Amino acid sequence: MAQNEKLDEIREEIDEIDANMIKLFTRRMRLADDIAEIKREGNISLINYEREEKVVQNAVDAAYPGLEGEAVTFVRSVMALSKSRQREKLYGSADEYFFPAPREPLTENVTVAYEGMPGSWGEVAARNFYCGSGTLPAASYEDVFAAVKDGRASYGVVPIENALTGGVGEVHDLLRKYGCYIVGQTWVEKIYCLMGQAGTRLEDIKQVYTHPRVFGQCEKFLQGRSWELSTSRTVARGAEKAALAADPQVAAIAPLRAAEVSGLTVLHPEINAYGCEKTRYILISGTPEYNESCDTVSVIFRVLHRSGALVDTLFPLMSENVNMKRLESRPVADGKYCFFCDMEGNIRDDGVRRALQSAAASCGYLEVLGCFPSETQTKYVK
Repeated sequence: MAQNEKLDEIREEIDEIDANMIKLFTRRMRLADDIAEIKREGNISLINYEREEKVVQNAVDAAYPGLEGEAVTFVRSVMALSKSRQREKLYGSADEYFFPAPREPLTENVTVAYEGMPGSWGEVAARNFYCGSGTLPAASYEDVFAAVKDGRASYGVVPIENALTGGVGEVHDLLRKYGCYIVGQTWVEKIYCLMGQAGTRLEDIKQVYTHPRVFGQCEKFLQGRSWELSTSRTVARGAEKAALAADPQVAAIAPLRAAEVSGLTVLHPEINAYGCEKTRYILISGTPEYNESCDTVSVIFRVLHRSGALVDTLFPLMSENVNMKRLESRPVADGKYCFFCDMEGNIRDDGVRRALQSAAASCGYLEVLGCFPSETQTKYVK
């Protein structure tokens, strides 16, 4: 028999098996409806972990040798769909789903809090969101959250992810602690400049201030120059020190914005050795702000410490064709973790809502942190 004929024969058998599987799957889901009705009448919990583990063990026992893992994945997928179906029957799909109604973005008397001082990357990010608004420098990321929560600031700006070093763990923890919502995000390209007094020549420089990590990023530019490399707590503070010195022998490496704030002159632009470092900043608010133009949903959830728990929570995203863009874990206690997830979509999309409802039913705790555009446009306010 020719290979093509043999292939067609096998495919026909697969089609027949698939058709039978769909019939059995339909029958199983109808039984899930019956179970949901019994649970509703008896006020019985949706999830029964002891029963689930028994089903998984039955699959392992019945599986052909060598296919035990695939069998477990198969039955867990079916159970996830069953729980999603039961959840819909038990609780419906209410319009208000653990996420408050949005407000309109503020456009008047806006104050944006950020960590750092004028000329810092935090201020650069704040101006990316709101240019011309009032700003409130803060000593720490937590001070930014506190300013938003107690009403001293309309919004706050904090970094949540660096393209080189990953997520900013402290900010993830503060999102949980203060209950703020993400209402926007922007990527900041960290381009460094050498700056000093007007008229300064490179051969005049004897001392350069900046944050210690930045010296490494500008290593190629600094090679062969016999300058004293002096550290500062932040790049903006280094620019301030150079400005206060008022000496052509003292320079700084900092963002362009720091030169504007301190009155220094850019002596050499873009001195990063290996290209630009990018950091993602989020705009936080005490109240959600979202509309039909938003394309990113951020959530936090926790799962039980058992095999397959994370898969059960993420499976509804796949079944609803929701693309996950980012997943990061954070410890919350000994051996326990929470997960932060960014996904494509809008909280008003039916598929996204169903996926989140099913995921919440699977993991027991899930909270929406925000629905926002993947790149927030700069707003100019008076």
